[in-house]
Amino acid sequence: MALEPKIAELVDEFIAAGRPSSRVQTFAQRRAGYIASTVLAGEIEQRVLVDDIVLDGVTLRQVSPLNAEGVLPTVIYYHGGCFVSGGFATHDNQLRQLAFFSGCRVIAVQYRLAPEHIYPAAHDDAESAANLIFQHAEKLGVDTSRIILAGDSAGGHVAFVTALRLKQAGEWLPKSLLLIYPMLDATAQMPSYSQNGADYVITRDTLLSGFEAYFPNTPKEHIEASPLWRDDFAGLPHVHIITAEYDPLRDEGELLFSRLTDQSVDCTCQRYSGVIHGFFQLGGISQAARSAMRDIAWRVNQ
Repeated sequence: MALEPKIAELVDEFIAAGRPSSRVQTFAQRRAGYIASTVLAGEIEQRVLVDDIVLDGVTLRQVSPLNAEGVLPTVIYYHGGCFVSGGFATHDNQLRQLAFFSGCRVIAVQYRLAPEHIYPAAHDDAESAANLIFQHAEKLGVDTSRIILAGDSAGGHVAFVTALRLKQAGEWLPKSLLLIYPMLDATAQMPSYSQNGADYVITRDTLLSGFEAYFPNTPKEHIEASPLWRDDFAGLPHVHIITAEYDPLRDEGELLFSRLTDQSVDCTCQRYSGVIHGFFQLGGISQAARSAMRDIAWRVNQ
């Protein structure tokens, strides 16, 4: 399918600029560019309550529907940004929209970033935050039987590994996982890395430089660098995976569906056509992004 018109314009501009590589940018420039791109997220959803809270020294952002009372289903959300950028600011509108359209609480985790903090910093922050939210559920208005771990890109990776860590610990598990074009394979061996790796704004260089910054001393095949290839998925809750047609990560997300299914995990997968990596944050210009938001909001209530 052809690219959505407004996304095609972004791609054409990127190609016309000479396909600039993330590798020539400083990490400060990458972070500033990500924040600047939030203008493409559309009108900011105002029909929610937003609070930054601190639990045992960990800062979280809680977004709740207006007039929310008592315990609610809760999405613990891990932001994308290739392990080197992203946070509350880059994902503000998505968090707000998800809370509004789902009627659930959304609690975002801002984990430490590379290269200042390398593996396992982000993973440890993610696991610690999930456990803190579970432990303080009554105070936060969280229904512990309906916690969903969700994330996009690097955040999808972190959500997935967090669930595997929780499963191994054996104390509690989320009700389900929502993985939006997750980064799963640091070896980058899937065909979509070649097919979609150069032209579609978020490139092979963007993704792999993020892996390299966060895992400088870790083999690419390590189970928490490339969780796609693990054989210990059995026992995970339901997993829903979103992929994008023109994404370097498309094939590994869809292979995860097959590998989860082979290991007896209930799993669904949806490919969005005509869009690129990062499209979930382009709700101001992408119909697929708006549709994905509504679909995710519906799923967290199932």
